[in-house]
Amino acid sequence: MRKKLAACVVVFPVESMYHWQKKIVKDKEFAAFIKTRRENFKKIEKFIQDHHSYDTPCILEIPIGRVTKKFLNWLNKTTI
Repeated sequence: MRKKLAACVVVFPVESMYHWQKKIVKDKEFAAFIKTRRENFKKIEKFIQDHHSYDTPCILEIPIGRVTKKFLNWLNKTTI
């Protein structure tokens, strides 16, 4: 947040089931929605990969079809 790459980060607990090392794992994790500009994706991706405890963290972009002008203005003012 200090680097202003994200306007907002929403973190919430989730329960996940996934295949890992030939086993099905059920685990408690945290998911995050990072609200940012498209051009910041690569920098955020690198930060997560450098700091995450998982070898393969889930990092994905959810394309926005529509967004309110007011929210977009806030996002652009809040991020670099």
